[in-house]
Amino acid sequence: MDWKPDRKSKTPIYKQLAIYIENGIADGTFPPDKPLPSERGLAKQFDINRSTVVASYDELESNGIINRNRGSGTTISKDIWGMAKKRIPSWNRYIEAGSFLPNMPVTQRIHKELAETKLINLASGELSQDLFPMDSLREITSNRSFIGTLGYDHPQGNGILRETLAAHVKKFKEIETNASSILITSGAQQALHLVVQCLLKPGDAVAIEDPSYHYSLPIFKSAGIKTYYLKVDKDGLNPNVITALYKKHRIKMIFLNPIFQNPTGTLLPEERRRKILELSSEYGIPVVEDDPYSLTPFTGERMRTLKSMDMNGNVLYISSLTKIVASGLRIGWIIGPRSVIERLSDAKQQVDFGHGSYSQWIANDFLESRNFESHIDHLVKQLERRGNQIVNSLQTLLKDQIEYTIPQGGIHLWCRIKKEHNEIQLLEESIKRGVIYVPGTTMGSESGFVRFTYAREKEDNIHEGIKRFTDALASIKN
Repeated sequence: MDWKPDRKSKTPIYKQLAIYIENGIADGTFPPDKPLPSERGLAKQFDINRSTVVASYDELESNGIINRNRGSGTTISKDIWGMAKKRIPSWNRYIEAGSFLPNMPVTQRIHKELAETKLINLASGELSQDLFPMDSLREITSNRSFIGTLGYDHPQGNGILRETLAAHVKKFKEIETNASSILITSGAQQALHLVVQCLLKPGDAVAIEDPSYHYSLPIFKSAGIKTYYLKVDKDGLNPNVITALYKKHRIKMIFLNPIFQNPTGTLLPEERRRKILELSSEYGIPVVEDDPYSLTPFTGERMRTLKSMDMNGNVLYISSLTKIVASGLRIGWIIGPRSVIERLSDAKQQVDFGHGSYSQWIANDFLESRNFESHIDHLVKQLERRGNQIVNSLQTLLKDQIEYTIPQGGIHLWCRIKKEHNEIQLLEESIKRGVIYVPGTTMGSESGFVRFTYAREKEDNIHEGIKRFTDALASIKN
């Protein structure tokens, strides 16, 4: 049988191969008295990955068509037609059938490399270990008694922590709220999932920034939500686009990251923030504000969140300790109308019966301690130094080959590479040289952009990482 995989087909190659082998068994191409070709042999013959062959054989074995025996290879099942033997589930079919979509392949690749390889990490949106307030957190766990409960807590989260958060957002962000309007979540990601799953339905239209880390999240597609884009320039998104989107698509919700936006680092001007709130009130469109970075301006200026300017209750406010204290604490929160918070907390209880009490205790004591403000002051100084370092390295090593905006806060630098290149090839060349970052298209941008995150590495490593990236770029021919 003259066969080769159709790489343009929507059918996965492993499934094409499984069909080819099954047909070959039926027509005699593969005789029942001889072993089937080895995984390595098939991979070489058809120029495919060995893992693809493994997946094909897994599929055939689960359907009772083949047997795989260590030492004697893969053979055709003697009971292929009778099917008297027990069959194992076809797990690949179940994996593909699930409604919860996987991450983008490039995102999966980045996560895998970071887990398995020692690289200079300019990709992960988190702090380095030396920026965690370890001494303060050790003091809490070593010198203070845990006074919480180890049983299930309140569905919205520990009441003491919610009271502390209400005071925290009033002091640092000028947001007026109370404990009954706060839900504790497992970071901002869970908060976004709850909002999408509980407040929207399949077919609803929403607006997200372009580029935006929201673009890389499969939660919208998994929920059957249609996404429309608000183009971000050097001053953030233009609010006037919202009117056209609403009139054309009847968007039900707007998802924004207005302060030191991920990935561009832009700060949405206050007049644009006000205009967005006006449009939200005019059309009755809720705004979901994700605010990880408003405590990190390098100027020391107090940042006004959309929620602090919201007089009508139109903004659902999401924040966390992930980007400013420690990602491992998994403490995030949503602030919104009480009825909405109760709906979301009901859903969260169905998923995990509420947040872990121990991490809530640590978060509460740290937010209440005198060490919180000194930690933030130290953190901002360190982030500014690292931001300056990545700018200096880019200016020194890449000069006029790139364009970027100097970050004024947050942890990201958005960069346009002027040289034409294959995005995946550049990423692979960079990984070979020991540095990793996030390609712009995973955030929704056109090709040619990259996101560098400077919170994960110290200054020397940042410079070395940009040097390796520069070498990778130079190796690519136009």
